[in-house]
Amino acid sequence: MPSQLTVFVVDDDQAMRASLQWLIESTGMRVETYESAQAFLDSYYPGRAGCLLLDVRMPGMSGLELQAYLAREEMRIPVIIITGHGDVSMAVKAMKVGAVDFIEKPFDDEELLHSIRNALRHEEKTREMRARRADIAARLAELTPREYEVMIMVTEGKSNKEMAAALGVSAKTVEVHRARVMDKMRADSLADLVRMDMLARGQAI
Repeated sequence: MPSQLTVFVVDDDQAMRASLQWLIESTGMRVETYESAQAFLDSYYPGRAGCLLLDVRMPGMSGLELQAYLAREEMRIPVIIITGHGDVSMAVKAMKVGAVDFIEKPFDDEELLHSIRNALRHEEKTREMRARRADIAARLAELTPREYEVMIMVTEGKSNKEMAAALGVSAKTVEVHRARVMDKMRADSLADLVRMDMLARGQAI
């Protein structure tokens, strides 16, 4: 896992925090521990990469309340819920609103580490996708309105002749616009341009 990814542990049980820190750090992952949801919020800022290992029951703000707060504030970070046997229904509820996994106490070390690694891989892929979309958005902003029209038609599979008729221009003019679109979008092929368009629209590719 990249060294910049951090596992944030939020648990009011000091012994549990110490145990989790030792376990996770023994695999080479970076760990930060917090005794309460508020302590975590006082330290965390949006954009820090990693995952959140979160106990359900804590004094003050509960784990589920912290998860809900992060969602409202659009602080996107994968959440793994740690739960006792009596809290399974809460953990299931947490997953329905975005948690990536829940682990029951007492947990198996390897199961927990596997869940953390999956969460960090998810985080890494999500951040790469956001960066890719931001890059594509910047390229799209360089297109003129007419070039954008041509790009949409191209990605819809229309021929130069069809585009020329729809736009009321010559096929030669369409070819010029297509070439500029491919250049500004830095697309290596039509398939590459289609993938960019799908990603910009938030579609799976």
